Amino acid sequence: MPYLFAPCSPMDRIFVLAAALGGLGVGFRILSMVLGGFHDWGGLAEGAEGAEPGDGFQVLSLHGLSSFFLMFGLVGLALSRQWGAAPGPAFIGGFLAGLAALLSVARLFSLAHGLQSSGTLPVQAAAGCLGTIYQRIPPGGTGRVTVKIGQRLREMDAIHAGGGELPTGTPVRVVRVEQSLAVVQPHSHAEAACPNP
Repeated sequence: MPYLFAPCSPMDRIFVLAAALGGLGVGFRILSMVLGGFHDWGGLAEGAEGAEPGDGFQVLSLHGLSSFFLMFGLVGLALSRQWGAAPGPAFIGGFLAGLAALLSVARLFSLAHGLQSSGTLPVQAAAGCLGTIYQRIPPGGTGRVTVKIGQRLREMDAIHAGGGELPTGTPVRVVRVEQSLAVVQPHSHAEAACPNP
């Protein structure tokens, strides 16, 4: 194995090792994606100020560091070997290429993350909407209501605003939402549109 580094300068060895390290990281990520494992192997910056777990990509992650080292090593080695650049300019060129790769990948992941949608409706959107009692609300107790929010039906725990009983099938309007509990009152036109589509 020493013959691999024999014709290399010390700076070229650094470039080769950086490219190998980055290539292993990128290869591991591709393999894990193909095999379906290790989906969240990357947040070195998770828990840092302003970073939320599950953001998908932070600048200082294994994804970013792998791309940085891969491009740093390859571009630095190309500048040194192909263009005959001195160690200083080759190092600077490799560093700039690695930094550009890191920021480009971070930007792409950020754009992709912006396209995601949870597909769930916030419970506060039920305020003012109409629904039907699904499970009887006993006096002073809790039952269940089916609420139409836009074009979707949502089932929620519910209480009567006046504290009385509401039998199953009663049309109601959601007066307000307290945490995840709908406060409802009887309504005569259950087919009316919800003000919060």
